Amino acid sequence: MKTIELTSKVIEYQREELPEDLADLLAQAQVAAKKAYSPYSRFQVGAAILLNNGVVVTGSNQENAVYPCGLCAERTTAFSASAQYPEVPFSKIAITAINPDEPLSIPVSPCGSCRQVLFEYEQKFNQPIEVILSGQTGPIYVFHCVGDLLPYTFHAGFLP
Repeated sequence: MKTIELTSKVIEYQREELPEDLADLLAQAQVAAKKAYSPYSRFQVGAAILLNNGVVVTGSNQENAVYPCGLCAERTTAFSASAQYPEVPFSKIAITAINPDEPLSIPVSPCGSCRQVLFEYEQKFNQPIEVILSGQTGPIYVFHCVGDLLPYTFHAGFLP
């Protein structure tokens, strides 16, 4: 038996030191979070994807009384971007959330399904997608690629 260690690198920024381009994308995600339809959880998530052509697509979580019918902000945004610009790679995604009961002091992280969907777009275009994660206060995490959030991935190479 042997142990295999998987590691990921993350850059932690304080808000005042975040590069301007990342701060701008994050600001768009913050605006998107305020548009969330979240009457059940009241947890508002926003995402903003910067495409290689310079276009930014935003989205938010959309809940439903039948919970499996809702959709996370990351997938709402990714699917919208892909539907509108099917041949344009994603360069970056910023994700943030608003918790109305207790402000989030740590960066919010995408669920496993969202990580898998975003990883698929990295694979489709053979290009890393930089991931910017934020809470309402506190540090901001930046990952070089989605693969760093999902280090042992399921991918198309497993399929016949």
